[in-house]
Amino acid sequence: MANVSTEFGSVESRTLFAGTEVAALTSSVTLAGGQGVLKKGAVLGKVTADGKYKLVDKNAADGSQVASVVLAEDVDTSAGDQPAVVYTQGIFNYDVLYVAAGDTVEAHKEELRAGNIYYKTDF
Repeated sequence: MANVSTEFGSVESRTLFAGTEVAALTSSVTLAGGQGVLKKGAVLGKVTADGKYKLVDKNAADGSQVASVVLAEDVDTSAGDQPAVVYTQGIFNYDVLYVAAGDTVEAHKEELRAGNIYYKTDF
């Protein structure tokens, strides 16, 4: 008798949004290549010299140290620059947001607020 699989998929219990008090708005950007796979919820900063976006890193000195948008989709940048959809404002679940290693989302709270991006830790 053949084995029957009862697994039909998986459900991710974490949601990106944490409220509707601020409408989520999107925009298109270009992600700088060579960053590997960036997941939905990545906090990004804009490189001053070329206008491309990178995972925000407080230790950077190219402009990408300033948080400005949140990635709306998973994107593989391994092969080079890639177009992507980002959120330019909204209220997000803190647990889904992430930044470069050695950095914290909290370190960019005021920068994000200036762009009308907020996060909640309890909802």
